[in-house]
Amino acid sequence: MRDTMNLPTLQSISQALAKPHESAVLEAWPRVGVRRIALILLLATVAAAFLLSLAVGSVTIPLDQIVTVLLGGEASKASWTSIVLKFRLPRGLTAALSGAALGVSGLMMQTLFRNPLADPYVLGISSGASLGVALVILSVGTVGGTLLAGIGLMGDLSIAVAAMIGAAGVMLLVLAVARKVGSSMTLLVLGVMVGFLTNAAVSLLLFFAIPEQIQAYINWTFGSFSDVTWDELRILAPAVLVGLLLAGLLTKSLNALLLGEGYARTLGVNLLRVRVGIVLATAVLAGVVTAFAGPVGFIGIAVPHLCRSLLGTSDHRVLVPGTMLVGALVALVAAILAEVPGSNLVLPLNAVTALMGAPVVIAVILRRREVAFST
Repeated sequence: MRDTMNLPTLQSISQALAKPHESAVLEAWPRVGVRRIALILLLATVAAAFLLSLAVGSVTIPLDQIVTVLLGGEASKASWTSIVLKFRLPRGLTAALSGAALGVSGLMMQTLFRNPLADPYVLGISSGASLGVALVILSVGTVGGTLLAGIGLMGDLSIAVAAMIGAAGVMLLVLAVARKVGSSMTLLVLGVMVGFLTNAAVSLLLFFAIPEQIQAYINWTFGSFSDVTWDELRILAPAVLVGLLLAGLLTKSLNALLLGEGYARTLGVNLLRVRVGIVLATAVLAGVVTAFAGPVGFIGIAVPHLCRSLLGTSDHRVLVPGTMLVGALVALVAAILAEVPGSNLVLPLNAVTALMGAPVVIAVILRRREVAFST
């Protein structure tokens, strides 16, 4: 009886979401300070991990020298300055941006489809992005490849655009079916089938491609934050920031979707506009990251759950910035581990993220199973 009395009614939740500056704040004010402190600590941890990613690698560079280089000075060894500015700083920025992008896109997918195991990969968004990149890398001959390499930035832009178009196309297909099918399991099956179809198309392209193209595509599928250059960051960073900004603008609508589409509609939410916004944000975030860093797995599905556990809330006004920070932190740690500090060995990034993310997904499944049995 006591547990039942403590559960808020749907009406009270609706009122809280409809008036976030009144009842929701008054009821949760003791926790606001704690969550704010948690976000500040997460930001400090991300900054520490970022500095560590610049310091470790095949050559270890002292942190004071890293700070000197970042402030515009010269390290005691000229090679250290070159290593930090040309290689490690782009890698660290790419990891932080990619982790934030994948984490937020996974959060939006889980909220939209109300499925804790949903992420862009499960629903086929990244499969579509991979097909777009495969079309650019594998469908051109040696002359076309030389021309793309000579174009430089424009060649990178074509890869990014192809990835985002592929991701958006697949997601629009999923949403078109979602309007006619009410089962989230059916949508998951649809995503898996789309993945099979895109993999079949990529296999055909691989069959007719030359060995150099095949090797380039295989290396891309391993995932890597280390191959992104400053010119590519000029495309990656603005695209990620635009996607994150759009996600931030959707926080109230995402909160309303937690109550179900019916209640969201009664709160005045334009469901079609919200779906389109989520599609655009997810397509940009997942598409551009997949284009430049490869299909990095497990961050999109594991990070939202980690963030919910750390912050103890389902409020997207807190979860969106929190997921950005947790995603950046996880990606930076994965990038550090993939470089195997102190050696010249570089591990596939997807192998590292799988080792980090799979236990989180398993824990979520087991926890839901325990809750199901307890009820």
